[in-house]
Amino acid sequence: MSKNYTPPKQGMFGQIFDTILVLVLVYASLMVPLLFKAEAKAEAAAANAAAVVKVSWESLGQNEIQQQQWVKLGYDPEKAATLINSRFDYSIDPMMLIITILVVAGYFIFMLKVSDKQYREVIREKFDNK
Repeated sequence: MSKNYTPPKQGMFGQIFDTILVLVLVYASLMVPLLFKAEAKAEAAAANAAAVVKVSWESLGQNEIQQQQWVKLGYDPEKAATLINSRFDYSIDPMMLIITILVVAGYFIFMLKVSDKQYREVIREKFDNK
């Protein structure tokens, strides 16, 4: 009679390490755009646009209700202009796209190799004794 396969148990250290690694990767992926100063570029462009024209609620395209909400939040037209005029930049940086593709493909290949190794190990344990 063949023995049943029991998978190896992951210790407490391994679980903590895996959790911290995933948290660090998520944090790093969220910080990368900030490190490349994307926000600073948007603020500079909005500040330049605001400096060209005398800022008023009308020039920002805000109606009376929107003006009241901005004031409740503690913004005057000059401070709100930076937020209102900053637009999302949807341009794609080819180098960052290539890096992203390589990271995702590398992780996928790594997972395939590890899974293949573990799968073959289980098959060997289960059927080589027969």
